[in-house]
Amino acid sequence: MIGFLGAPSSAPYVSNVAAINQGLKEAGYVEGTNVTIEYRWADGQYERLPALASELAEMRVAVIVAIGGAPSVIAAKNATSTIPIVFTMTADPVQLGLVASLNRPGGNITGIAILGVALEAKRLEMLRELVPTAKLIAVLVNPKNPQVEIQTDELAAASRTAGQEIILLKASNNLEIDAAFAALVDRGAGAVIIGQDTFFTSQPAQFAALAKRYAMPTISPWREHVSAGILISYGADITDGYRQAGVYAGRVLKGEKPANLPIVQPTKFELVINLKTAKALGLTVPPSLLAQADEAIE
Repeated sequence: MIGFLGAPSSAPYVSNVAAINQGLKEAGYVEGTNVTIEYRWADGQYERLPALASELAEMRVAVIVAIGGAPSVIAAKNATSTIPIVFTMTADPVQLGLVASLNRPGGNITGIAILGVALEAKRLEMLRELVPTAKLIAVLVNPKNPQVEIQTDELAAASRTAGQEIILLKASNNLEIDAAFAALVDRGAGAVIIGQDTFFTSQPAQFAALAKRYAMPTISPWREHVSAGILISYGADITDGYRQAGVYAGRVLKGEKPANLPIVQPTKFELVINLKTAKALGLTVPPSLLAQADEAIE
């Protein structure tokens, strides 16, 4: 039996769960045939994760697949030191003290480090290229996410290097996201970076509506946000990361130890630009940036 611990809500993650099941299938396991999966979702309420993780640990599942970033991985780690844990997350697990090293994790934890947080500087660079007139760029983060300090440090360093002034805004629920966008407009921000966070992942329609309402050039880590209407996204191929997590879970079920399974890092990154949104904002996408795009939505 596999225990599944998800920090977000289930609806936006249907394709990711399918990718995990594809990875399990590649490893020889099919849900409902030779393996069962107990799903627990926190619906973006990170404070629920410790109880959900403990519940899975008490069921003595063979492995816990923790998805949705650092909050779910930390909850699983605190719930058990013996049950193997396979994660997907966007921060560096070594920096967070979850594993000893990327090559030899040690302990009972391994997984897929998508390293989305490390891409924040690249997102800032791309947004500056798209909106060179933005004297002030806002950054939206979730203060309840354990990786927020790493995230803000990355962006602060990148902004200093680029000579770009940024402001930090915080939100951990839908009402706070609305308030943050109103605040960034009041403070004169010319563009906004949506920070890497599982709860934010689940709100493409809300972010697209706010970006349109305030005519705000917006970049996020997720292509789904661009499909919904924001300007641009840049991030790792998330679907393949979840597939690899399924493969790792299958290998653990076959007896391999997490301590000996190196942390997998992405090799493919996706840039998606919404040209319709760019036109509505009166922006011209530089040919150099357009040439890098994996997809341009018209």
